[in-house]
Amino acid sequence: MVGARGQGTIGALLSSAMSSQALSVLPQPTVESFARIAGLEALCRGCTLSVFPLLLYRAWGSAQLVSEIYFCVGLASLMAALLVPALVRVLSRRQVYLGAVSLYLVASALGMLQGKWTTLALLCAIIAAAISFVCYNSYVLDHLEKTDFSRLETMRLFYGGAGWVVGPFAGVWLLTVWEGAPFVLLAGSASSMAWLIWKTPLGEGKFLARGSGSGAEQAHDSRSANPLGLVIRFFSQPRLVTAWVLPLVRSCGWWMFFVYLGIFALENNLGEQVGGIASSVANMGLFLAPLMLLWMQRRSVRTAIRVGCLGASACYLAAAALSHWPWATVGCLLAGTLFLVLLDTCAGLPFLMSVKPSERTEMSAVYSSFRDVSGIISPAIAWLVLQFSPVVGVFGVGALILLGAWQLAGRLHPELGVPGSARVRQGADGAAG
Repeated sequence: MVGARGQGTIGALLSSAMSSQALSVLPQPTVESFARIAGLEALCRGCTLSVFPLLLYRAWGSAQLVSEIYFCVGLASLMAALLVPALVRVLSRRQVYLGAVSLYLVASALGMLQGKWTTLALLCAIIAAAISFVCYNSYVLDHLEKTDFSRLETMRLFYGGAGWVVGPFAGVWLLTVWEGAPFVLLAGSASSMAWLIWKTPLGEGKFLARGSGSGAEQAHDSRSANPLGLVIRFFSQPRLVTAWVLPLVRSCGWWMFFVYLGIFALENNLGEQVGGIASSVANMGLFLAPLMLLWMQRRSVRTAIRVGCLGASACYLAAAALSHWPWATVGCLLAGTLFLVLLDTCAGLPFLMSVKPSERTEMSAVYSSFRDVSGIISPAIAWLVLQFSPVVGVFGVGALILLGAWQLAGRLHPELGVPGSARVRQGADGAAG
């Protein structure tokens, strides 16, 4: 009995050692792995991007009511994003991620029912995007080095370009075939995304808190799972606040473009197809992301963000001023999206370069809320503007918001994102001067 028990113990130790060795050589997700997942999610979101505003406008018949619906949906998605740290202490992070993707499938089923069921489909789709974004960001922070972040942002936008370019046009075109057809495409995209997440060795993350541990660790986990505590800790760090506001404004700029350009086109008799085509054309700018990255690397993150904010602001202001010529407004808005793409490549970098490793999962949840908050602020602002102005007034207010972000970006460190060798050269030049 003793011998058998000893052999069992030795066998268990050998098995444990072999398991540990196996885990140590498991393939790790690469930049390309994350870019592919992001590309599929871009298709999930892109194929209904211009469809939801049109279907909601058809179902409810009022731009103001559509704004109110987006406002309520934004509140729900914000709460869902903030609850992710609590969810990953009950379920595994992979389960939470896959559960979020399954909400896309629920949204597709509701969308096929047509009519006012589209409102619930929008709710499920936006909550799915919110939770997926938190999980995606926390996995990125766990598995990639800071030096890979710029390359990921560029590759992510490049991979997502197909989804963002093809999706909006395809979705609006499919509406002419059947109102539920875009949601068939959504179901296929979500299923592919779920399969890729399942096959990618994401693990549970280095800094994800476990249920076991000392009493102090469990108390810390409890505080980390508290949404209010997360928000307080986040906003006590000024660098993170600035890093949050900048992508928030960028998201507001995109939100106003995608939601209200289609409605503006309808109200000015330009046709239903204009919103989808314009969205697809705007997203073609994503293929310029590698060139924008090269341009940014020769300067700094601060310079890139300020140029993006100022350029987008000028274009949105011109769009509002030229509203008597609807096609000119559409053209100015499209020009503004090039600067928004520039912000896509760089506005998220201040957060990635500032967050503490020990707070990655928790702070990612709060940081990721910028998309949900933009989904609350943007329709709220639009609803208020529409009380006194036509739809084009929304673009004028968007210009002012982007101008404020340009000023805020001036507070960023001038050498943020500048390679070390370049900083050495700049310091040497300054000393010589």
